[in-house]
Amino acid sequence: MEHTAKNVGFGGATVGAGGFRFHPDDNRLIKAHIGFAYLALLIGALAGLLQTLQRTGMIHLPSPIGYYQLLTLHGVSLALIFTTFFIIGFFLSGMAKSTGGELSPGERKWGWVGYVLMLGGTLVALIPILSNNASVLYTFYAPLKASPLFYIGLASVVIGSWCSSIAIFKAFARWRKAHPGESSPLYAYMAVATMILWVICSLGVALEVVLQLIPWSLGWSERVDVTLSRTLFWYFGHALVYFWLLPAYTYWYVNIPRLIKGRIFSNSLPRLTFILFILYSIPVGFHHQLNEPGISPFWKFVQTVLTFFVIIPSFLTAFSLLATFELAGRAQGGKGLLGWFTKLPYQDVRFLAPFLGMVIFVPAGIGGIINASYQLNQVVHNTIWVTGHFHLTIATSVVLTFFGISYMLVPLLTGRKLTRFANRLGILQAVVWLIGMGLMSGAMHLVGLLGEPRRTSYTNYGNHSIVASWEPYRVAMAWGGGFLFIGIILFLIVAIYLWKFAPKSEELNEYPMGEVLEGQQNPPFLLDRWGVWIGVAVALILIAYTVPITQMFIHPAPGALPMRTW
Repeated sequence: MEHTAKNVGFGGATVGAGGFRFHPDDNRLIKAHIGFAYLALLIGALAGLLQTLQRTGMIHLPSPIGYYQLLTLHGVSLALIFTTFFIIGFFLSGMAKSTGGELSPGERKWGWVGYVLMLGGTLVALIPILSNNASVLYTFYAPLKASPLFYIGLASVVIGSWCSSIAIFKAFARWRKAHPGESSPLYAYMAVATMILWVICSLGVALEVVLQLIPWSLGWSERVDVTLSRTLFWYFGHALVYFWLLPAYTYWYVNIPRLIKGRIFSNSLPRLTFILFILYSIPVGFHHQLNEPGISPFWKFVQTVLTFFVIIPSFLTAFSLLATFELAGRAQGGKGLLGWFTKLPYQDVRFLAPFLGMVIFVPAGIGGIINASYQLNQVVHNTIWVTGHFHLTIATSVVLTFFGISYMLVPLLTGRKLTRFANRLGILQAVVWLIGMGLMSGAMHLVGLLGEPRRTSYTNYGNHSIVASWEPYRVAMAWGGGFLFIGIILFLIVAIYLWKFAPKSEELNEYPMGEVLEGQQNPPFLLDRWGVWIGVAVALILIAYTVPITQMFIHPAPGALPMRTW
């Protein structure tokens, strides 16, 4: 490509014939988020490796380091910090690209405010984790009690993410104001939908932390209402999964069609999909509390039914993506029933890593249906099956997609090439990750059916004979954890290479954004009416939670004293 280019937006971003360069101020903001996410990934991976080897009996940790301490560090670093920083960095990059070429100064300001609050909160929360005063399995799960610094720090992370969401909302509003009557960019629409979901669901955990856990941890109250605390947590905890998943869906829907030389199958179906996730992913927390007292079976049933409605947008996504893939493959010469399948660019790690995540999401989703089914849940409840399930969904489908995003985004941020070396090493890394997760998660699922518990470092059930049958699966888990750690190291090697050492690109790199299939009508105007859908979501939440939470206040639990298990 020739170096002829034109400036767009506010005068700093550069675009050419398919190429793109971030405004320097946007570049710094996005790199700050992505870079810190990678640091959290390394810390969490190391803690996860040591934790896995300890739990499977391969090593014995020195006395100053505890299993539950590592579990907390692993969970906080990966499930909260890595994901939040990475998602916001990815969304800021896509909003800059899709809303005019760059963010406005005001949007950057909110992005930096959010970053500073999240960074400061992370460092504050890290103090009690490293000093073994917050070994609470990463969750805000009473009656396990952490240092006040843990709760205050992570509350700051949540508040910072709200500030970052303002940057995303303002960018979307700016675009809408400049393009009245036009259909909003699909990427921007999905980013806004995801952050709306995040703000609504994180209000629950914010109330739990501010009104219950911080006063309790400071000694202002002796006991805590466990039923109410866990209800507020799971109001947040299940929707948190979709905060992780929807950015991956965004990449699948918007970026991958460009990578496979295809077009987005529908401009309306993805929008409806994201609206349905907002509506159905929040008022479903009771399916995590099926075995807990203090909640009416009727309301557990209501929320379990709503849980199964979440299957609908997942099926819509599968249909839309397969249609996109088939049309792209056939346009490139694919013949016969499945000939299109052979035309997809499996040699491109930016596609292959997320594609492997899509494939794994099928058995992962089936496992979710099992977990949400009352009778089947009784078999797997609080066994390591559950741990295997969320590693298969989040740590496979989502994280593999985040790897693919990284291989696309880092060269854009640094102006370097995704070289053949980086691409091939990335493919090896994705395959190693898949093997590791297959071993570890597969073994967790199987040994969970044999009764091995989760949330515990070791048990032999009083030398029960069934424990001997767990050993082969523990060996598989240890090997899987080792492969996963190697996968992280390989990924970080590629990321550092692309960040610092890959050759500078002589041309502007492309930010792949798919275009909608020709002949598509504009999406129905109602899909862009955020006030309507937020109102419907709030109504569903009130229907699902008002009566049971009122009953918790009318008939409060006795309250639990704090527990310290480490």
